[in-house]
Amino acid sequence: MRKFLLLLLTGFMSKSFSQEKFTVYFDSAIHQVAIGSNEKLTKWMSENKNAEVLKIYGYCDSIGSNGYNDKLALRRVNSVLKTLRANAIGLSDKLETKGFGKRLEQSEVLADNRKVEIYFQTKEEKLSSKIAQVKVGDKLRLMNLNFYGRSGVVLPKSVPVLAELLQIMRQTPKLKIQIQGHICCQPQGDVEDISTLRSKTVYNYLAKNGIDTNRLSYKGFGSSMPLYPIPEQNDFEREENRRVEIQIVENQ
Repeated sequence: MRKFLLLLLTGFMSKSFSQEKFTVYFDSAIHQVAIGSNEKLTKWMSENKNAEVLKIYGYCDSIGSNGYNDKLALRRVNSVLKTLRANAIGLSDKLETKGFGKRLEQSEVLADNRKVEIYFQTKEEKLSSKIAQVKVGDKLRLMNLNFYGRSGVVLPKSVPVLAELLQIMRQTPKLKIQIQGHICCQPQGDVEDISTLRSKTVYNYLAKNGIDTNRLSYKGFGSSMPLYPIPEQNDFEREENRRVEIQIVENQ
């Protein structure tokens, strides 16, 4: 589902970052990257020379003891880390490496559990340089737009994201959007309708700052359109699912 995230909306910085994940798979009881997955890793490294790796997490399938799998997971992490260093891939000063062994929501397909997840960030252009390319139906994610828990109140550090969107709406008077809210972690649905509350917060901010409401609408989708399956496997997947997006309704 990540394919429809065609553009990323960021804060006021001239250069911004989006966090992403790349997964490497392993054969049973082996800590070296599997042949097919190694080819994909090589391709990823060649296409992401400017990436900065933030986290490397290792996992195993359910076969074997916790102690054995914990050590195997760490060996897999270190194997990937060695490869990244050998290819001069940037590593964060706060790089986090962990082996979780078989302590994950296990897939019925054992091979899917034998993996290392690489979390990284890449530089993104400002939205203002891309806005002319936006087409009706495209979606833009409001990166770094965060709220207090179970509320529609924006965290102070996220206010610049709203200000950036306001600036874009003022500069492109023919742009019409629908603001779409999403939540994570709740397969039973958005009981408190938090996704609608958060999308309405963005709507109200724009309207109160002079944007014609004929150019705006909002809708909450709850957990019905996750980027990653629920229940999520980790904090990264929960953060990715918990988001606000903008869909282009008109841009002539």
